[in-house]
Amino acid sequence: MNTQMDRTLVSGCPGEERGWNTQLLYFTGSSLSRDDKSLFLISDRDGSPNVIVRDLATGTERTLTQNRNGVMKSYVYFDGNPGKGLGKASVCLDADRSVVYFIQDNTIGKVGIDGVVKELASVPSDRVTAFTHVSADGKLLCVPMTDARALDYDPETEGSGLDRRPIYNIDGRVQSEGLSSYLCVYDTASGALAYEKRIPLCWITHVQFNPVDPEIIMYNHEWPSFDCGIRRIWIYDHRRDVVRQVRTEGDDTFGNPRGYARKRGDWVCHEMWSDDGKIVIYHGGYENEPAMVGRYDIESGRYWEIALPDDYNAYGHFTMDHGMNLVCDGYFKFPEDVKVVRENSTDNGPDPHKKDGEYISKVIPDWDRGTLNWIPLCKHSSDWLGQDAHPHPIYSHDGRNIFFNSRSGRYVKVYCVDAV
Repeated sequence: MNTQMDRTLVSGCPGEERGWNTQLLYFTGSSLSRDDKSLFLISDRDGSPNVIVRDLATGTERTLTQNRNGVMKSYVYFDGNPGKGLGKASVCLDADRSVVYFIQDNTIGKVGIDGVVKELASVPSDRVTAFTHVSADGKLLCVPMTDARALDYDPETEGSGLDRRPIYNIDGRVQSEGLSSYLCVYDTASGALAYEKRIPLCWITHVQFNPVDPEIIMYNHEWPSFDCGIRRIWIYDHRRDVVRQVRTEGDDTFGNPRGYARKRGDWVCHEMWSDDGKIVIYHGGYENEPAMVGRYDIESGRYWEIALPDDYNAYGHFTMDHGMNLVCDGYFKFPEDVKVVRENSTDNGPDPHKKDGEYISKVIPDWDRGTLNWIPLCKHSSDWLGQDAHPHPIYSHDGRNIFFNSRSGRYVKVYCVDAV
């Protein structure tokens, strides 16, 4: 097995006494240009977070945004400044065109690799935002918004943990007070609002255009206060103005030799599309049972779910390369491993698994046989303390490398490991 020495530092401060944090963009999109030559990152080296781009051949880095107002309040960054600063959750990349979309000071903007910023639209003051997504053709940007009341609280007196998340149940407030979320879709050329779809009684934080049909958007109900196993993943068909559920209850699951049924009491998370827009991959855990990774076929409505070994109980994320091989930053362990014991304040969420995974693993699924071939590549050694220190691994477009975040000292840095 490789050791953590096999990982290569890509970007971040060289030491630990004085430095800064550097991280990938959110893992449901790429941080790499399509030719794998440029890596787009978020760095606070100048005191406030900004988007930077790194030339992977020369190591040259250039700052693309000019934020001086800290972190803007949004999903995950609960204790940020309302309406001011960079929305770290808002940064997403159009990999084919090397254009980055972001929200700064409640203004939706875009910037190319040339550093020229264009303002597109404004976020209403009575809404909060979350992770955004750009369509594969580069023509549309989806910005999920929620009535600001959902996150209306004082982080100092009503917040808990490292991320100062609300002590109240956010989805519970959305349900009891009749709040809504909105799929706000903008024309990336003009900034005009193409359409807005209101989703009542819903807290949306993740959106993803179908890779081959931008009229279809997958979205979520974040941290469901009930029925997490079936409320998490949804699809909106704008062409027909139809909303439908992805994961339902049932025992008609393929590739599941251990025989677990899909139940509303399960936990489901981190959905993503396959390249052809026909498959949704997700992961989670069966109610009071093992963790699992799942696959849903849009056209046939068939499910495949693979239960993980009982001792694979360390929270992690799954993403795919273009061949549908998976990469994961949690779950895997060797039989002789002794888990690191740490107080992780971000464990106090709906997911049942501790954030103490240590490995970056390539995972090759055989969905029909219900098996996963785990290939540990290195230790990421991240402390998982807060969203920015989640490894969130992604493949390069050519599938030869995996990039990930890690904080094993004072600062978050970006690393790379060979995937072949």
